[in-house]
Amino acid sequence: MALQSFGSQLNAVVIGATGGIGARLATQLKTSPSVAELARLSRSRPSGNGTNWIKLDIEDEGSIACAAARLKDTLGELHLVIVATGLLHAGDKLQPEKSFRALTGIAMETAFRINTVGPALVGKHFLPLLAGERKTAFATLSARVGSITDNQLGGWHAYRTSKAALNMVIKTFSIELARRRPQALCVALHPGTVDTPLSQPFRSGLRSGQLFSSAQSARHLLHVLDELTPEQTGGFYAWDGTPIPF
Repeated sequence: MALQSFGSQLNAVVIGATGGIGARLATQLKTSPSVAELARLSRSRPSGNGTNWIKLDIEDEGSIACAAARLKDTLGELHLVIVATGLLHAGDKLQPEKSFRALTGIAMETAFRINTVGPALVGKHFLPLLAGERKTAFATLSARVGSITDNQLGGWHAYRTSKAALNMVIKTFSIELARRRPQALCVALHPGTVDTPLSQPFRSGLRSGQLFSSAQSARHLLHVLDELTPEQTGGFYAWDGTPIPF
């Protein structure tokens, strides 16, 4: 992936670099001719030698702030930051609800802490590091089920609402970011249904071709970021570049 619209000598960061999509994004960015430096951020160290890894816990603002400060010292300005974290199910704490009767406070708190609050705090500390005077991007992985307009089925209350809230965070960030960095993108991305542990229990109704590999999804997402212009900042886009209504 060349990322030609961004120019050259990019400093890129993937947060959640050990996840299914995050790991593939990092791999593809590492081999991109446009990328000079790639930093992988995650709770645990990615496999492989020579990895530029920094520990970051999405649930700990102190960890996020320390990671941002370290990148400022080592890389200076950043050009591409992708937050590839997210949680749909987690044992007894969080399972997609089929009815409002199944909703619990613990599920809501867990979903919001990881899907909304964590990425918002990443933005707080990483948006100031984006370079000026050239195209840059801050992107988070959202989900189509976070679209209020598109919701025709109900259910999945905690996940839906946490992703809808994330979309609002991105929209709000984009307005503020544009005042200082008019060439910056701040967007939410829907990666499609991807062959990762997150989607594994929920694939029974998929038609042929609807399930992407992590590598396919990563390629799609980077292509979308390459095609988007600063005038499209604040939007929510599917893996094929199609705008998704809030």
